[in-house]
Amino acid sequence: MIDPVPDTSEGDHSANFSPSRERLVLVPTPGELVRVRGSLVAATSVRLELCGFGPIAAAARTASLIALHRPVRVFLVGIAGAVGDRLAVGQASEFDSVSCHGIGAGGGADFQSASELGWNQWSPESGDAIGDRLALTTAAAAETARDLVTVCSASASEADVQAYLQRFPEAVAEDMEGFAVAMACRMHGVPLTIVRGISNIAGDRDKSRWRIAAALDAASKLLQHVLDRPANGANSG
Repeated sequence: MIDPVPDTSEGDHSANFSPSRERLVLVPTPGELVRVRGSLVAATSVRLELCGFGPIAAAARTASLIALHRPVRVFLVGIAGAVGDRLAVGQASEFDSVSCHGIGAGGGADFQSASELGWNQWSPESGDAIGDRLALTTAAAAETARDLVTVCSASASEADVQAYLQRFPEAVAEDMEGFAVAMACRMHGVPLTIVRGISNIAGDRDKSRWRIAAALDAASKLLQHVLDRPANGANSG
């Protein structure tokens, strides 16, 4: 079951949270930040910030930035690896949901996710718990669902990818920050949209085949389109 990202007016965690009208755009690394900043139209009104590399830094930094700036909406943009053949290298995409792989017990074929162990990622004393998947805010019209899988360690082989495809068959891309940022946004009641440019095939560690610049340019172009469209054109799944 997908846990929805709630409206900012709901939930005890947002009772004392009064959002500004600011939109917060998060980018994991300095290299990505420079490319994205240079591609956005100068008149675009957003706050562009680093969230850090990997799930731990991204969760902590996102929570801190949301508390500081009280954004009305958050966007995460950067590169990702393609899973399957629905997204090509150099293409960018939004996602309907983001899932977490790597938090649980064991490794390889013995790995068990938090949900499979009977645990939630977050179990508040009151309110909704968070499992291994969160819905995202998107207006993209896809024929089938597009799930982004966040991993703690990037896949180094096709076998690594297949290990989580059994749990998340709708996965079309892999990153290392999405679920962490979504968790922070969920706990603050702020809608999140994720835009990722495909720089490589997930599991391929030969960087001579990666197309980072093309992926970031595509992601920046799609982000600009998302930022320019009316707010009521978006929805959460």
